[in-house]
Amino acid sequence: MTTRDDLALANRLADAAATAIRPFFRARYDMEFKTDQSPVTEADKAAEAAIRAILEKERPHDGIIGEEYGATRDDAERVWILDPIDGTRSFIAGRPIFGTLIALTQAGWPTIGIIDQPIARERWAGMAGQAATFNGQPVRTRACRSLEDAIVASTGPQYFPGCTGEHFSRLAGQCRDTVWGGDCYNYGLVASGHVDIVVEAGLKLHDIAALVPVVEGAGGRMCDWAGDPVTMESDGRVIAIGDPARLDDVLEALAEGHHQH
Repeated sequence: MTTRDDLALANRLADAAATAIRPFFRARYDMEFKTDQSPVTEADKAAEAAIRAILEKERPHDGIIGEEYGATRDDAERVWILDPIDGTRSFIAGRPIFGTLIALTQAGWPTIGIIDQPIARERWAGMAGQAATFNGQPVRTRACRSLEDAIVASTGPQYFPGCTGEHFSRLAGQCRDTVWGGDCYNYGLVASGHVDIVVEAGLKLHDIAALVPVVEGAGGRMCDWAGDPVTMESDGRVIAIGDPARLDDVLEALAEGHHQH
């Protein structure tokens, strides 16, 4: 069972990561590039190492899957999924819209999620069966009468492989405004009722797991482009929507392109 103790621990993990990250922000540090050309900094590594040190001491039987240091006991019933800096490109550019993602999954389902922005000191937290919070206060997504009223956000057009970019453009054309950049931060803004829809493709498990309890705990929905729940086996195409009443409109807009390919 997920307990308040787990949520308290997750908050402590986020505190430890934030303490590790802050000295590096807008400072000089070493950087390297992974095989897919995505950047990794000393801050990513320091933050994940700080989280892992606490988990190994306090939850020695739980599994850990982290972006930088891989999988430990990942066949455990309970697995912590970590992305120490989601939005490394924003971090490197000095934009405080990256975040630390911490999730606890049980039997493959995310039951706790934290999105932490350590520079602005903004933290969204979600736990199955509880209202999501922003800096400790409950948050709600907002109602959206039609796509014409909607603000849609995505990290960047370059992350839509193949035809998926055309499908996204079709959706964006029906919405009031599109904002680019923001990674995990956009999902917090959905939970707080500032953004209506986030659509992305090519995400990995550590990009997604923490988002689900936050968005759904605020009254929104998260699913894949077929409308199915996001699980560990999902293909990385993700929709977060503040007002679930608009989900069919979004799925329809994203699917329209399929008939032409």
